[in-house]
Amino acid sequence: MPSSDVIRHGEYVMTVCNACRYCEQFCPVFPAMENRRTFAKADLMYLANLCHNCGECLYACQYAPPHEFGINAPRTLAELRTASYETYCWPQPLAGLFRRHGVTTSLVLVLAMSAAIFAGVVWSGGRVYPSGEGANFYAVMPHSMMVGLFGAVSAFVLAALAFGLRRFSRDVNVRPRPPVTARANGLALRDALTLRHLHASGDDCPSAEEQRAPWRRWFHHATFYGFALCFASTSVAAVYHSVFGWHAPHDLTSLPVVLGTLGGVGLLVGPAGLIALHRRRDRALGDPAQTGMDVSFITLLFITSLTGLLLLVLRERPVMGLLLIVHLGSVLALFVTLPYGKFVHGLYRVAALVQYAREDAPIDRA
Repeated sequence: MPSSDVIRHGEYVMTVCNACRYCEQFCPVFPAMENRRTFAKADLMYLANLCHNCGECLYACQYAPPHEFGINAPRTLAELRTASYETYCWPQPLAGLFRRHGVTTSLVLVLAMSAAIFAGVVWSGGRVYPSGEGANFYAVMPHSMMVGLFGAVSAFVLAALAFGLRRFSRDVNVRPRPPVTARANGLALRDALTLRHLHASGDDCPSAEEQRAPWRRWFHHATFYGFALCFASTSVAAVYHSVFGWHAPHDLTSLPVVLGTLGGVGLLVGPAGLIALHRRRDRALGDPAQTGMDVSFITLLFITSLTGLLLLVLRERPVMGLLLIVHLGSVLALFVTLPYGKFVHGLYRVAALVQYAREDAPIDRA
């Protein structure tokens, strides 16, 4: 659960910002803030997830350090975002996982999952080094075992994400507002899919004072749409198998392979770029305590994509079995960490954008 110090400091920063209002044109955080005179915990959770951490407000702020007021809105909102993840986490005893992420932890988790899958393959009679069967993944891991394992994990992950999102939406929806409309949903979806507020009111994103470039937006886009294409590839392959009886391996020109290849490239370029930018970005723009959580999620995406593309290229080689096991271990490690890492911000941000669209809608007072 978030500490009282984080909440009190958030109230202080938002109160000062609400009195100043110099940054109101930058992003939805400030107009939404101006609709409030006081800031309860739910209000702070809402504002924190509206923020996309562009950082523009820090360099525009006349009360930023070394001023005695010490206002750093990006860092404060980043701390509050982590607090929101822990507050709405399900099951609640797992909330502490948000602060235990790190690249080393992610790599160990990949190895542990791969080892468990390897043991399962051996136990079930699968062949780690299949010969004379081309790219027959099911000779390594039976289809029923693969579906059972990932189906059970996916069901838990979806439940955890759904409960967390429901708790967040219910908590930030306590103030009287217009009902949810198609317009509000449409505006929120547009802003989320285009990263409209990632660069505040300008065309580029700050990495330090007087240093701006468009790369952060493009790498975010490559990561998000790469993930979406990989999910689409898996979904199409499932339809092929279950509905049409077209079993893997599929031709290189088939829809699942094309979608997966494009998504895999996006998930190589995007995470690699974001990690490089993260190393060069002004540390004042974020919460240093979140570095492990942020980088570990990006690293897992990169490893999952890298092993998937290697599996595609080498699927006719004897090493295919081991590559498949490592790839599945990477995917499983990614899946089990989704509800307890940076991924949840994407869901909460969309919910916050829906609330903002409702607040910003004209009210019929007739």
